[in-house]
Amino acid sequence: MSKIGKKPIIIPDNVEFKINGGFLELKGAGGVISLKILPHIKVKSEDKTVSFVPENDSKQARANWGTIRALTFNAVVGVAQGFNKILEIEGVGFKANMEGDILVLNIGYSHPVKFVSPEGIKISVEKNTIKVSGIDKALVGETAAKIRALKKPEPYKGKGIKYQGEVIRRKAGKKVAGAAK
Repeated sequence: MSKIGKKPIIIPDNVEFKINGGFLELKGAGGVISLKILPHIKVKSEDKTVSFVPENDSKQARANWGTIRALTFNAVVGVAQGFNKILEIEGVGFKANMEGDILVLNIGYSHPVKFVSPEGIKISVEKNTIKVSGIDKALVGETAAKIRALKKPEPYKGKGIKYQGEVIRRKAGKKVAGAAK
């Protein structure tokens, strides 16, 4: 039995929920998300709650049960409030700015690095922080990870792009030769 799959999802008042063929459609202040209903799962909608029931007790049905519930919950939160990730840039001369919907990063290379934001993602820059926001949790996380991968924080000085609140394990540099004599 899936502990996650058993929990019903309470739909907020500002979110519209429809079952349209093999898809769940959620519409809210943030936008519209359409989810494909996974195989072996039945959707039950009553008042302002949605619950999921597996059609049989197969391994795939149990796996899909928790997955579709988690995806639907994330979609509900996404259209109601949205998701965001905040990245910090550390390093002398490292900076970021926006040119339209293109993020331009000066991160220690001989050329500026340009990152085009995917559709449905809003990127904003303020001093040394980059805010990635959108309604799709997976796409927000993936976009933030791609930006971070452009210049991962290094362990000696901590220079690079990191998530806000991320702790970088620091290493000691080379010891001065001959100082311990």
